[in-house]
Amino acid sequence: MPNWLTAFASTFDIASPYALLLLPLPLLAARLLPPERVGSSGALRVPTSLVAQATRGDGIAARGRSRGFLVWTLWIALVVALSGPRLVLSALALPASGREIMLVMDLSGSMERRDFAIDGQTVSRLAAVKRVGGEFIRRRAGDRIGLVIFANESYVAASPSFDTGTVARALDEATIGLVGRSTGIGDGLGLALRRLTATPSGEAAAKADVKTDVKTAKVVILMTDGANNAGQTTPRDVAALAKELGVTVHTIALGPRDETNAEGEQDVVDTEALRDIAQITGGRMFRVKTTDDLIATTAAIDAIEGGRAKAPPVPLRKDLWPWPAALAFLCGAGLLAARRAR
Repeated sequence: MPNWLTAFASTFDIASPYALLLLPLPLLAARLLPPERVGSSGALRVPTSLVAQATRGDGIAARGRSRGFLVWTLWIALVVALSGPRLVLSALALPASGREIMLVMDLSGSMERRDFAIDGQTVSRLAAVKRVGGEFIRRRAGDRIGLVIFANESYVAASPSFDTGTVARALDEATIGLVGRSTGIGDGLGLALRRLTATPSGEAAAKADVKTDVKTAKVVILMTDGANNAGQTTPRDVAALAKELGVTVHTIALGPRDETNAEGEQDVVDTEALRDIAQITGGRMFRVKTTDDLIATTAAIDAIEGGRAKAPPVPLRKDLWPWPAALAFLCGAGLLAARRAR
């Protein structure tokens, strides 16, 4: 078979090819079924002279050929529609890592402090996190990623999803004061664990009929610039739970000063607690004092949680059965119109 013909044939697919076996059914029925007995019909008997006079012209023969053509076209189109012809479209191979990531972001009042810089302009810590974090989220195509924000209260700003653009927009829309102004690290981390473990691994792959032999890695990235001073749980207790659940927690300590060099300043980051959380769960603690540090941190996490490869492209199919079905409908309408015209 020529290459061009092979390529052309590969663009089509049939959902139910066995339906095409119905095509010769009318011929088999005409050959195998017994003929109708003479006199068994209830039709009106017409004198032979009238029949002979009516059959002299070519009009009846032509109408018979047209009717036969419509009947066969209707049958063939109907069978082709039942077989489910489809057009196979090419699809790009997407990166796949088999990871579920929850970003847990501090939204307390101290995130308003303007001690970071973007493009030479002094900006708040939250603005820097939105810029760099949004770029990090969009780079993680192929991951199932979500967002939890916390202060006095915690809530899920974006449920875990493969739609990284939606999660990035949720991060960009986060506003200080929405959930209070204190720092409930334990509650925010606990909520992220619940959302990671509530959805069975490979749910989306199961919907797409993809085998999931490899266990999904679950990762939490915790960003805060303060110490735990709100909520009902302690960060170390939640970290122990994360270890039991097999969830790795990477922590990011934001701000130029911490409790070791704050000299009486309040609302500074508790680096020791964040280091303990990371060590308990097998993750890493990153110290971020500038925007450049934050960019380097996201690049390091990308490298740690890498391993992404091109997944096999999933063919996209477009159904073509409405076209032969429409042709069958038109043929049926033509037969009905011809019958009424007689």
